[in-house]
Amino acid sequence: MRTLFSFNMISLDGFFEGPNQELDWHTVDAAFNEFAIEQLNAMDVILFGRVTYQMMASFWPTQVALESDPVIANQMNSLPKVVVSTTLDQADWHNTRLIKDNIAYEIEQLKQQPGQDIGIFGSARLTGYLLQMGLVDELRMMVSPVILGQGTPFFRDVTEQVHLKLLRTKVFDAGNVLLCYQPETKKQGM
Repeated sequence: MRTLFSFNMISLDGFFEGPNQELDWHTVDAAFNEFAIEQLNAMDVILFGRVTYQMMASFWPTQVALESDPVIANQMNSLPKVVVSTTLDQADWHNTRLIKDNIAYEIEQLKQQPGQDIGIFGSARLTGYLLQMGLVDELRMMVSPVILGQGTPFFRDVTEQVHLKLLRTKVFDAGNVLLCYQPETKKQGM
């Protein structure tokens, strides 16, 4: 079975976006980009919720993205993508499939297919839902060296306690700390 991981950058105080949805506080440098490329190389499907999908689809295919970060832009544009949304009618970004119904079943089926990792980027609401359904195999939280004071908590939609097992950590020179956890799930199979 394929591994489904969720990756997100958060502030030290647990926010994934500032109070006005800003992301300008992310600490991104050459080491972070190297990590991002390695992570993309180890996966063959990107999973998004609607909001993150629309943000990513509006940036990565642009000339600015292609010129400023060609390696990651190429991977983001070429990898198969799945967007989970009950409100979208279509997903136009190249190589994207839309899931509107039977979300847990569809994700379980995706995990059963042969292939590399499946990564959720951003998409806090989707991550929370799939975490509570027992479908997230690993949480990869990149803690940026900043305290925002206010914003949107990443796990705001998680309504039940989830115990985590620390798998590994990585400290980056710029101050980012990657924390990788395996959720302990109540679900034993489907």
